[in-house]
Amino acid sequence: MTETSRAHPRTVNCGGGAVELALLQATDRADLDRFIAGLPATDLLFVPRDIRHPKVVDAWMRALQDGRMRGLAARRDGVLVGCTSIHIDPLSWSRHVGELRVLVATSERGRGLGRVLIQECFIQALELGLKKLVAQMTTNQTGAIAVFEDLGFHPEALLRQHVADRDGVTHDLVLLSHDVAAVAARHAAFGVDGAAQA
Repeated sequence: MTETSRAHPRTVNCGGGAVELALLQATDRADLDRFIAGLPATDLLFVPRDIRHPKVVDAWMRALQDGRMRGLAARRDGVLVGCTSIHIDPLSWSRHVGELRVLVATSERGRGLGRVLIQECFIQALELGLKKLVAQMTTNQTGAIAVFEDLGFHPEALLRQHVADRDGVTHDLVLLSHDVAAVAARHAAFGVDGAAQA
């Protein structure tokens, strides 16, 4: 039977050590601010708005509180080292689609945390009744694109010069998607336990 829920907080072994995964909450605001401040500027292009601006983070916290967003916080030794968010719009024609965002501290790159967080989001997508996840990033983020593709995401669109960074430099944006419902159905048909293995 395919896994469609998971209790949090829980601890996973990642990169040779324990990482605690918990639901992201508005009370994580101070930790989130510190985490964002330590991210390279290029990482900010994973999200459509400048998350270094307090009003953007305020909106993020409100979305968590009113259910328009579900997220995870990853902590190693009590320090926030990664987070996710799935943004949904229940009033949209695309209410079956979640927009996935994943951010990982530079200290955690290459240790498998990004992969773990994306897999956890597959479970959250099923909990939310979503059929599709989409993720966007600039094309120069080749490592992240490779991880997403390895986990079953496929390129759907390329938007040329769609993102302008703080210096006004434009970047191409790639849109990747994952058919959550199809993978869950395939796993159920074959008796695979855990959509997180998609």
